[in-house]
Amino acid sequence: MTVIYHPRPNPIVAAMYTLRDMDVDVVVTHGPAGCSFMASRPLENAGVRIVTSALKDNDLIFGGAEPLIRTLKEAKKNFNPRTMAVVGTCASTIIGDDIAAAIRRADLGPDCNCFAVDCSGCMADNTQGAIRAIKAGLKAGLIDQAECDRQISLLKAATDLEKKRGMAAKAYLSPAVSPTKMHVCRVIANALKEGKKVAVIMLAKKELAYRFADMFVAVDEARKRLGGKTLFVANMDGSLGLPRIRRYCSNINAELDADGVNIDVMCGGLDEYAVVGEKAKAAVDEFQPDLKIIMGICHAYPDMGKEDILITDQPRQLANYLEQNYLCAVGEVSSHTMVMGATGIVHLETADTLREIVREM
Repeated sequence: MTVIYHPRPNPIVAAMYTLRDMDVDVVVTHGPAGCSFMASRPLENAGVRIVTSALKDNDLIFGGAEPLIRTLKEAKKNFNPRTMAVVGTCASTIIGDDIAAAIRRADLGPDCNCFAVDCSGCMADNTQGAIRAIKAGLKAGLIDQAECDRQISLLKAATDLEKKRGMAAKAYLSPAVSPTKMHVCRVIANALKEGKKVAVIMLAKKELAYRFADMFVAVDEARKRLGGKTLFVANMDGSLGLPRIRRYCSNINAELDADGVNIDVMCGGLDEYAVVGEKAKAAVDEFQPDLKIIMGICHAYPDMGKEDILITDQPRQLANYLEQNYLCAVGEVSSHTMVMGATGIVHLETADTLREIVREM
């Protein structure tokens, strides 16, 4: 078994993001004030209230129930949430706090659905935090059993994908600086100008679709000016997934429609990136493209070629691709910050570079 010692996503943060996707109004982290601070700020930009029980040294000795109860009552008074979830942390797990008992003692009333997510940063995989949140959401009545089972299956598939071909497959990956986008965009523009067939495949995760979707718009603009043929494949089926994820699909698809851009093959939902690669590949193989552009979780596509253009938002994943001699891989490494709270397509640097090259041709 490979021991991973580069930084990996945290189960606590995975739980918080999953609660966001189930439209929970307030998330309470039961632990020190600084726990998951960097994730909390962008989550609040996305419309979720994040508060903390702010445990101190004495609380770790005498128990954190009282600070948690105070925090719950303050959150109820200030935000009047319909739903509130308390996420455990390493500190609350180690001292053995009974979060569910504290919630009962807070007595928040029948109009506030408050529930506990038993979680810590010491779980093996970050997806374990998401699974705990999903199970808690089922118990709280936010999702049904079928969606719970579906989400757990997809999270396990995503974990398996990362361990086989992603960042969890290597002990250490140093973040890579992206090569310039000029070369790959010239390749795209020249292919279209020569009348070739270009397939654009997006296997994106959650809100990152807001940024990668811009490439469909840019390539469609380039085709209209230069020629060639295109096939657009994306995992943006708005009928699948947790409530917020469905809204992402609806927003993006509506904007693409308004721009006159058609997704030729809808290969699944935004939470299905780890399991729809074969379906995407079947459509691409039938098209027989001269050039493939793969975006998002690129390694979810089962047949990446060394000449394929790969666009990722992860600097360590970019390093993984470049180490394997996928020399047409580029990084959009600030994407996650840019799409938090977005409600429409956010410009992609690679897409804007393609637009610039096309204007000069």
